[in-house]
Order: sequence, then structure tokens, then C-alpha cells
Amino acid sequence: MNMHALSQLVCDWSYQDTWVQAMRDLLARGVSGKLAPFSLLSFPEMSAGEQRQCSELWLRDRIAASEEQRQARNFEFTPSGRMKLRIGYLSSDFHEHATAFLLVEMLELHDRARFEIFAYSYGPDDGKGMRQRLERTFDRFTDIEALTNEDAASLIHRDGIDILVDLKGYTRASRTMILTFRPAPIQVNYLGYPGTLGGDFADYIVTDPVLTPQESAEHYSEAFAYLPDSYQPHGCRGAVGEKPSRKDAGLPERGFVFCCFNQAYKITPVVFDIWCRLLAAVPGSVLWLLKNPSAEANLEREALRRGIAPARLVFADEKPQIEHLGRLQLADLMVDTWPYNAHTSASDALWAGVPIVTCMGETFPSRVAGSLLSAIGLPELITTELGDYHDLALELATQPERLARVNARLMANRLTTPLFDTPRYTRNLEALYQAMWQRYADGLAPGIIRLD
Repeated sequence: MNMHALSQLVCDWSYQDTWVQAMRDLLARGVSGKLAPFSLLSFPEMSAGEQRQCSELWLRDRIAASEEQRQARNFEFTPSGRMKLRIGYLSSDFHEHATAFLLVEMLELHDRARFEIFAYSYGPDDGKGMRQRLERTFDRFTDIEALTNEDAASLIHRDGIDILVDLKGYTRASRTMILTFRPAPIQVNYLGYPGTLGGDFADYIVTDPVLTPQESAEHYSEAFAYLPDSYQPHGCRGAVGEKPSRKDAGLPERGFVFCCFNQAYKITPVVFDIWCRLLAAVPGSVLWLLKNPSAEANLEREALRRGIAPARLVFADEKPQIEHLGRLQLADLMVDTWPYNAHTSASDALWAGVPIVTCMGETFPSRVAGSLLSAIGLPELITTELGDYHDLALELATQPERLARVNARLMANRLTTPLFDTPRYTRNLEALYQAMWQRYADGLAPGIIRLD
């Protein structure tokens, strides 16, 4: 792991400027395979253009080195004559993982009269209920962990997959190189990675108008396949556990609870500054964060440097999903990270009835919470400047009547707006798949798709 990535994980910001300069130096020199695209996403200084450049470089040398193997496969595609489109989902996260929690209800709702869905898994079987639920959901579930990339691609091609959907991108333990063998006539970047894959091996990225406005297309190698609401699925049947006592959750009996259950690597100094200013301005308030033994001491030290007692940071243990959703109800307001927003943790908070204040930037990961809030009818919680983000959070924390009105709208909108309307989402995603296939069948290159 690179030192800058390790520093992010433990919230050691001592050399932030040094890391940014080192990353820009690698990009300027066109070095391939040294700078992981994922590591750029939480640095405020890195632009969408630099993120694409990094993605283009990441696999360049490996793709060149595998030219002979790819030419040897040289997959061809002939019409199958099937009435159903065959969709393949490629991931290592078919178990108790955030991606699986987001996807499972959508997968269960796929129209089996028009689609067959295949899973290609290269992750662990954790023996928990989600894995077994997913195995029952797919028409075929294949473990490809032991296969080489070439052999996995050959298997996918033999299975006659029409549209291969990569759910990992450049996140941990990904095998995006499988896509470079082109085992399916249409290949899609979806959900798992908040950015472009670069290269020419993903035809489309599933997105929405808030997330990637059309004018941002130059920063993506894929064509935009626009869902009309948010790009992110989320179930509407997930149980919310019983609300525990504040004491049982490790919270003080009184005081406003600011919450952010994002992973520690998403926390940046500029946002932590704002959080500490909020704690200083709201007496008795606390900041509720996800437990991370490697980062806690650094965060406490940074809080103390900003005049905040470390005890006002409360760290929450990992919990099963239902219990986690139950305890979220104790939070008064979720404050988002920037430029790498909350993704699953944002929609989980909204599902549990907790509003979120976000600051929307120019890159994909900095616009996700804005996408979610737009789809649930709460655009007033979206800011575009960090100063406004601070001011809005402070107003909600110090004006109980205003916060109560926001909470009432959130609860009214949960089941009446598109964000948690899983059947609507599934039909729209299927319409995108059919539009992709129709363009291919008509001999057209991938292009922007919008649903009427």
C-alpha cells in the first residue's frame, strides 16, 4: 500500500501537500500501475480530469503486456436467438457487504420474463445469510475465484452474456482486467466504483443527471447511461432495528448528535475543521463516528489541536445491518464528508430517518449524496460551498423547529419519492439495459442514453 493511502486510512494529514505533489508528479510523468485511481478520490485537490488520467494510466502497461493473450481469445459474438437478455454481474462482494445490501432487492425484482441474471463471484463465501440469499436470487451463480482472468473471461463468453456489469471498478480486490478481454458485447461500469475506468473496455457508466451532468462527459471514457432519479439502488423492505438507549450506544444522555459513519479515509482536514467548529458552536454536542482503532488517536489529537476535547468524539462499534440502522435513529444530523461523499451510509441514514447535509463538488464521489437527496425530494440539504455547508448544519443544529420540519419531510418522502422505490428503479435499469442492447443490435456505437 502506498504511504499516501495508508495516511488516509489512519487520518494522518501531516504530509497531505507532499502526497498531492507526489501524485501529480506520477501523473505528469505518465507512470502506469503505480498510482491507484481509488486513492485520488478523497483528495480535494485532485480534479475529475486528473482522476480520469489516473484511471487511463492504471492498467495501461498490464493491458499492453496481455496483448498476446487477448488476441488469442479474440471473442466473437453471434446472435443467440434468445428472447431474454442475459446480464452478468461481476463482483467480489456477493456477501455481507454494502454493495450487496444496496443491490439485493433490485436483483430479486428483475423481470425474469425478459432477463436472465448470472453472477460471477471472486470473493469469499462468509457463510452469512446475504450470500445464500444472493445465490438463490441469480439464475446462475458461479464462483470464479480460482480462475485466471483469461479463463474467467472465456467462461463468461461461453455463457453467452449479452451485457457484463462490473460492480467493482478500482476498489479493493477488483479484477477489472477480466473486462479487457472483452468477453461480452456490451460492458458496463456500475455502482461499485465512483468514477471512470478509463480505457476502452467499459462502454457505459450507469449514472444520473445530478451525478454526472452532460458537460462532465470529457472526464469519462464511458458513455453516460442516465437513470432518471438516483443512480444508486436501495431496498425498501430492509428492517430498521429497535432504537437503543443513548447509554447503550455510548452517547451522552443529552446533547445534539452530529453523525458521520463514513470510513475514516474519507475524512479530510478541511471537513474536520468544520466539524470541530460545529462542536464548538453547539454546547454539549458530540460527533459520532465509526470505530477505527488505527485512526482514533489521530482524530482525537486533531480535535484537541482545534480546541475540542477528545471525549466529544464518540466511536461506534461495527454492528449487523439491522442493529446499525436502529442505532442511527439516535443521530440528529448526518454531516457528510467531502470530496468523497457518503454513499451507502447516506442512503442508510435517510432510510433510518436521519437527514444529511452535504457539499456537492465537481467529481463523481463528491456528488453522490446530492444525487440521493435530490431523489428523496430534499434538495435544500445540498450545498455547493463549504462555508454554506457549515452554516446549514449549524442552523439545523440550533433551530429545532427547522430541523423538525426537515425530519417531517424526510419521513413523508421515504416511501413516496423515487429514492426507495425499488420496483421503479429496477424497471428503469432494465430499460437502460434494453436501450444499450438496441443500440448494439442496430450497429451503433455506445452513446448517451436517456429514458423518455
